[in-house]
Amino acid sequence: MSKKFEQISLKPGFMKHNGGLMFRSISEIEYEFKSMIKENHLNAAGITHGGYLSALIDAGSGTAAHRTANNAPCVTISLDIKFIGASKVGDEIIGNVRILKKTKTLIFLFCELNCNKKIITSATGVWKILKVQPSNLGPGG
Repeated sequence: MSKKFEQISLKPGFMKHNGGLMFRSISEIEYEFKSMIKENHLNAAGITHGGYLSALIDAGSGTAAHRTANNAPCVTISLDIKFIGASKVGDEIIGNVRILKKTKTLIFLFCELNCNKKIITSATGVWKILKVQPSNLGPGG
């Protein structure tokens, strides 16, 4: 199931504005995403801002939840993040997501961000699978 990374930040919004996010499926329960750190991702100390790392985790893990839910829309219910290390301009951040459990309405997962072969951030989260309403399908849907 492993394939090349694809740019998933195609529509205008926060992640596209911040450089986008590359994503790929490894298996039915494992996913990977990546991003390059730029100047605008840094905090006053010159390292990657925790808010940006949080956004990476939310976007990458949310995409994994979405794909696990057969492309149904999913929203974050909870996200518990641990900041372990740091990254700087020019670093490539690689996120690994593992789906821990899927129910009819929820997805539980674990995510790690790695930089230079070291874990810099880890997180656990829960996503809600939204029901698609016929009115949300658009014309002809």
